[in-house]
Amino acid sequence: MILSETPNDTNTNTLHSKRRTPGFFTSSKTLSPSYSMPISSAPSTPTHHKFSLSMMEENIENAESIIKKWDLNSSSYTKLTSLFHHDRKEAKEFTKSVKGLRQAMHFLVCQYSTSTKLVLSQKLMQIAMKRLEREFYQILSANSHLLDPESVSGQSSGGSRSFDDEDEDISKDELKITGEAITEMERVSALAMSDLKSIADCMITSGYGRECVKIYKSIRKSIVDEGLLRLGIKRLRSSQIQKMGLEKLVALIKNWLEAIKLAVRTLFCAEKILCDHVFSASDTIRESCFYEITKEEAINLFRFPDLVVKNKKTPERIFHLIELYQAVSDFLPEIESIFDSEATSAIRLQSLSSLDKLGHSIHSTLSEFESTIQKDSSKTPVFGGGIHPMTRSAMDYISSLSDYSEILSAILADHPTPENLPLQESYFEIPTSEDGSIPAVSTHLAWLILALLCKLDRKAEHYKDASLSYLFLANNLQFIVEKVHTTNLKFLLGEDWKSRHMKKVQQFASNYESMAWTKVFSSLPEKTSMTLSTEMAKECFSMFSAAFEEAYKKQTSWVVQDGKLRDDLKVSIAKKLVPKYQEFFDTNIAMIIREKNLELLVRFSPDDLGNYLSDLFHGASSSGSSRSSAPLLPPSRGCLPR
Repeated sequence: MILSETPNDTNTNTLHSKRRTPGFFTSSKTLSPSYSMPISSAPSTPTHHKFSLSMMEENIENAESIIKKWDLNSSSYTKLTSLFHHDRKEAKEFTKSVKGLRQAMHFLVCQYSTSTKLVLSQKLMQIAMKRLEREFYQILSANSHLLDPESVSGQSSGGSRSFDDEDEDISKDELKITGEAITEMERVSALAMSDLKSIADCMITSGYGRECVKIYKSIRKSIVDEGLLRLGIKRLRSSQIQKMGLEKLVALIKNWLEAIKLAVRTLFCAEKILCDHVFSASDTIRESCFYEITKEEAINLFRFPDLVVKNKKTPERIFHLIELYQAVSDFLPEIESIFDSEATSAIRLQSLSSLDKLGHSIHSTLSEFESTIQKDSSKTPVFGGGIHPMTRSAMDYISSLSDYSEILSAILADHPTPENLPLQESYFEIPTSEDGSIPAVSTHLAWLILALLCKLDRKAEHYKDASLSYLFLANNLQFIVEKVHTTNLKFLLGEDWKSRHMKKVQQFASNYESMAWTKVFSSLPEKTSMTLSTEMAKECFSMFSAAFEEAYKKQTSWVVQDGKLRDDLKVSIAKKLVPKYQEFFDTNIAMIIREKNLELLVRFSPDDLGNYLSDLFHGASSSGSSRSSAPLLPPSRGCLPR
């Protein structure tokens, strides 16, 4: 990895050999005895040489004056004072003098390699670099609160100006950001960024980029590390996540979702802006420097979803995985923009890897949920043909998934439902999008509901009474349709889906009604308006009373939880039964009115039927018991003619 870079016009990378001791301000450079410069194709005239030599010597003299003044080894006041804080104009002259000194050294090496001035220049350059190293360190350290993410991210990489822009000092009025006058804090922050860039430019072009980068990385990495720690991002192992309780894991995920927003948009973005600005003189340096500062914490941040994916698999965890996927997906363009260099490719790859693993885990969790439905082996019928617990939990789960329809469509697009499997078209039809395609999330959620319906069909077989099994199917399908209608599922499955399934509900209800009340209807003569003989009338009244009492006693423990479906069933039964019985009653009651024990023969008046029917479908009896032992209400003798 290259940490220093010198422009082609100076070629000073080969100028020095280096001797270092620990610390930021201990660089020492001496001229290499083998140093040589390329010979120009057209040798200069002696007059030109003398003219250039005098100019270079003047550069050295000017540099010597100001550089020695700020020599760290001097006993003067300047040893304890910051050059850039003391006098900004003089600081600018200092960096200019280094540039002139570098030009002079370049010239002398080419033309007068044995000149004593070359040794002096070398010594002056070492003194200047030590001073700039110290200034660089002091500015970074003293202004860490002004170079924080909130301050820096408000500026662009070109938001603060370099000393090279104009001759005069930078004033508050001159510094603008996005066309608006900046605050004092923003001004100081911008000046600090400008100073750092000026020093970095000078040191890099002088061949001291490595020293400059070492200081920068040490200070800025600690700031990034501290920033992530304040956001609650710690380094965790997979085993720690595995042992973590659900409540703690949920809190950790919630914190991470907040942290990634601040880390990407503030912390990493600001560090990128600052690094790009300070090291704009070298693409190689700024890219490698930014990577070294952020790599550990960025990779640790973006690998967190990987750890969660490996955690214990439960159906409920899918919602946390979706939230993580949504966050990584939302921030991926910004992540790729911030970590856009070849040097930071490992960070981009980590975020992409997390996204991919989350997607696979989400699809896997859906498949496991479907498998859980299919493998359910409970055989105990639900009391009264009511809503099966699996129906409630499955539909709550599926309807919650519909709240994430947009992101689920993106995830499931690469995971189509199995093909060549027998689908019941009436269960599976779903709306198409404008381009005629079927949204992936619609297909998958419809498929899950189909799996549930197929399992309910099998569970209905556990009822010994066929009419109760149809009531069970009507109840559960009604619940499913209502759940679809009152959640985002209605937009994913469409009105046609609802209409088709409501017809299924009505079909199940009709089957129940036909099977549950057939004996009652068949106890009456086919033509209820026909007058029967006394014996036949007695027999019909007796059969009807027995059949109705049996049906009533059995069905008082049955349940229809949907109010509309319950009322519709009662109305339907009453419309078919009461008028028919009323007609038979009115026609034949006179034949047996004088019979003894009339109350045993005619136990129900037509008005009584409606009262009894109103008691149905509330599940009045407890499981395992029956109302068969409970006496029926006595008939309203006032309705019987005398």
